[in-house]
Amino acid sequence: MYQWHIAGQGLNEIEAQFLTDYDMANVDIEFFHDLVHNIPAQVGELQERFAKHLDRSLDDLDPIELSLLRMGTYELLRRIDVPYKVAINETVNLAKRFGATDGYRYINGVLDKVAVECRAVEVAAEKRA
Repeated sequence: MYQWHIAGQGLNEIEAQFLTDYDMANVDIEFFHDLVHNIPAQVGELQERFAKHLDRSLDDLDPIELSLLRMGTYELLRRIDVPYKVAINETVNLAKRFGATDGYRYINGVLDKVAVECRAVEVAAEKRA
């Protein structure tokens, strides 16, 4: 998503590059394909979902944080097969690895709020447990 955002490279080209250049043996290729093609297709809706929880404008977000918020929000909205805590945790781990020093905290806070809105039943059940 970062590569698409920064370079404006075609999605099929990005996908082909990853499939060629990286060891994808342990990667769910269908899930990867879904993310690569559907996040950009729904970017406006995704950004609407998390933008209201930001303390700054979208233009002021670091490109990595923006890409990760899009990805995490997509998983929360569209991949209900992925538990909300897992979706947030995976995104936070990527932020720790690739983002700014404390960017992961920001990502976590925003995605927690998105989860309460779009996974209300799951979040409430988790809190009751």
